[in-house]
Amino acid sequence: MRKPKILTVFGTRPEAIKLFPVVQALSGRTGLETVTCVTAQHREMLDQVMDIADIRPDFDLDLMKANQNLDDLTGRLLSGIGQILDETKPQRVVVQGDTATAMCGALAAYYRQIPVSHVEAGLRSYNIYHPWPEEVNRKIIGTIADQHFAPTKTSADALAKENIPADQIYITGNTVIDALLATVKKYNDSDSLDQSLAELYEKFCDRKIIGVTSHRRENLGDGLTNIASALRTIAKRNDVALIFPVHLNPKVRTIMQDALGGLDNVAMIEPLDYPNFVSLLNHCHFMMTDSGGVQEEAPALGKPVLVMRDTTERPEGVEAGTAKLVGTDEAVLVAEASRLLDDEAHYLAMARAHNPFGDGTASRQIADIIEDSLAT
Repeated sequence: MRKPKILTVFGTRPEAIKLFPVVQALSGRTGLETVTCVTAQHREMLDQVMDIADIRPDFDLDLMKANQNLDDLTGRLLSGIGQILDETKPQRVVVQGDTATAMCGALAAYYRQIPVSHVEAGLRSYNIYHPWPEEVNRKIIGTIADQHFAPTKTSADALAKENIPADQIYITGNTVIDALLATVKKYNDSDSLDQSLAELYEKFCDRKIIGVTSHRRENLGDGLTNIASALRTIAKRNDVALIFPVHLNPKVRTIMQDALGGLDNVAMIEPLDYPNFVSLLNHCHFMMTDSGGVQEEAPALGKPVLVMRDTTERPEGVEAGTAKLVGTDEAVLVAEASRLLDDEAHYLAMARAHNPFGDGTASRQIADIIEDSLAT
């Protein structure tokens, strides 16, 4: 008897991080056939995660182009994923999050009346331009999917308000916590970690390390310039050092190099693979970021997060006190970073706050639900 076939589609590093525990959990089910398709929306950063997770995709569309625009990318994603669906004829498609790959994967499946499972469903900022275009991508997927794996009650409630049937919503926690804990266990103090990071930790051993990431589209321009200026001001302190894996986007690199280049206590380094990024989370005093995933990952390791955005689709961290939404105003960024550096009680309150994003069992729960749904 033919096993039900599950096709998991992803294309970026964040998707790969959050889906590799799900792929591994599904692959361990003897009653399922698991197929993976990567689009390589982000080529190099995606490959790093797949190597670490020991995932060899069954299909690789290799769609990345330099300076690709959303129109072109969306058309090529929809056509490419559609061809894979026609070839593999899966019983269910799994997508994650809010990328163009996830949205096109869901839409291509819908065109073929194939059910869709959405991992990390229900995140909403309620502003279609922040984050852009991710907010609308998520809402499109939410309209199509019939299995919504919400990381928290807040995200589940958001889906319920959009009239998603209650029996299609599952609160599982976020799979990024599964990936994080597995990576910490596998690579803790491993010789395979980048020794240049160990050298930076030693160089900055008498300073508080601030980890930085910044790359969101909506921050390009004035927002990113303000962030760069704030980081330069913060770096004037004698008790801090910044470790900043700089995104590959040349617009980001130019702005940051102009503002921070040549500062002895600012290490602008190449993007880190996942284990080394987890190492940075583990070693930093706190994170300054406009990323979504870092808002979930850093608190799991007891690290406060300053979210350099005006809105967040992850309000649970702000409500729990593990993260603070600080926008991109230079004066505010400097003030909030200084408070974490100077006010120990404030720092400890954020560092010790309960992380609302899960306990490391989300992937197993998701695999159970998908398997049970195909057995009926």
